[in-house]
Amino acid sequence: MFFYVFFLRPPPTQISPASAVTFTPQVANDLRTEDFTGEEEIYYSWSLVSSNSSEPYPSITIPQKLTTWRSNNFKEFSVPLPPRARDGQSYRLVLTTRQHGRSHILNLASRDIGLKPFPVMSMPILFSSRARPGNLEKQQQIERVYRVPLQPERDGFLTIREQTSFDLDKKVWDSGVGLSSWLVELASSPHGASGEPASIAQARDALLSSDGRRIIELGAGTGIISLTLGALRSARTTQKDGYILTTDLGSALPLLQHNITTNANLFSTPSSHPTPLELDWDEPLPEDVRSVDGGFDAIVMADVTYNTASFPALVRTLDALLHLSPPGRSPTIVLGYKERDSEERTLWEMVKAIGVTFERVGERTGAGREPVEIWIGSCIAEGSK
Repeated sequence: MFFYVFFLRPPPTQISPASAVTFTPQVANDLRTEDFTGEEEIYYSWSLVSSNSSEPYPSITIPQKLTTWRSNNFKEFSVPLPPRARDGQSYRLVLTTRQHGRSHILNLASRDIGLKPFPVMSMPILFSSRARPGNLEKQQQIERVYRVPLQPERDGFLTIREQTSFDLDKKVWDSGVGLSSWLVELASSPHGASGEPASIAQARDALLSSDGRRIIELGAGTGIISLTLGALRSARTTQKDGYILTTDLGSALPLLQHNITTNANLFSTPSSHPTPLELDWDEPLPEDVRSVDGGFDAIVMADVTYNTASFPALVRTLDALLHLSPPGRSPTIVLGYKERDSEERTLWEMVKAIGVTFERVGERTGAGREPVEIWIGSCIAEGSK
């Protein structure tokens, strides 16, 4: 289980330069249903909003200690504006649990990514002399930044926007971060390493081959997995063939499209640029999916098991996707999973009915109990179903 720094009470969208910014921090799990029970130092810093750098938010002030977080200690804080802040400027408020220059960036290349609560950045706060106390609109979104190593001495930075509301399809979940981190490791590990399971080699070929690949993500939410895959593939292939379809319900698409557009500079070819698409598991596959010639090379999904009532629809969708492929050429299925209820594991038995078996190949641990598990699914030979 990972933990995240949130704004329980977010800062305003604008404020007078003569005022202080007031907010309430929280450290909790991904769905904000469980507070972090330990103690953590929380630091704050300011980032001047600027578009004149290849690295997001490079102008970060030195982190200053805000408080020591303790569970259920929901205290409101007021912090002074950054030094030399001027009327008309916009800054982001950054909360972290580390005190160093890049503490606002989550490193997806680290296997220890979840050992500390994840930092958070507010949306821009406009410092305006026209702002009046008592009439300040609270922010409704946050952002987090993730490092993706693309080539030696070259990093990519994903900026993922989330809603502060409790809409499940508009926030980053543990399995999305854990699976993205595992994909980064998969891209950097040597091909054909001694003792590597055949399923991992198969997944690397299906997801990261320099040849054109057709990939679909189910239940994409904010899109972190497809965005990570797009960045990794962009650094490894110049192929124009192939695509990454990033699917979810229609309610998720505006935020998903925003995150894709924000990170478009990381996708050098159309085939590495994720394409958002509405796909409802309770409905037949959309035409853009059914028309895929030869089916998909890979199906990717994370945290699709939180609602066991949706399993029949999910299995039907997987079955329909598998039937797009010709005999003997089935897609590799990659699943990021964190157990929230033991009943969720009935999915593993249900998919056997459509000829799929899963193998656990990795995990990412955090500061909480349950790790994010990485599973690879493949089709069972006809004679062994």
